[in-house]
Amino acid sequence: MCGDCVEKEYPNRGNTCLENGSFLLNFTGCAVCNKRDFMLITNKSLKEEDGEEIVTYDHLCKNCHHVVARHEYTFSIMDEFQEYTMLCLLCGKAEDTISILPDDPRQMTLLF
Repeated sequence: MCGDCVEKEYPNRGNTCLENGSFLLNFTGCAVCNKRDFMLITNKSLKEEDGEEIVTYDHLCKNCHHVVARHEYTFSIMDEFQEYTMLCLLCGKAEDTISILPDDPRQMTLLF
């Protein structure tokens, strides 16, 4: 993967987890051909391991096919929550947890 093509390596994206696409605001331009254009997504795969979905793909320069970054996105259900993670040199790192219940138990106030 190429740290010379991005403004910041693995930027913190909070809870924004991308299953597909590219974070072009972090792309400074290809270090090989010196062009700043859209990215190609190649080698996309979806695997399931122990109840966890794992999506991986490569971000490539549209012009010279230089590999800029490898993207990994995961989704799983743990107890009463959906959990998402993303790790990518270009798109950043993020994680999110969402309740599958109508009312999120983390948001409820205790009544005494």
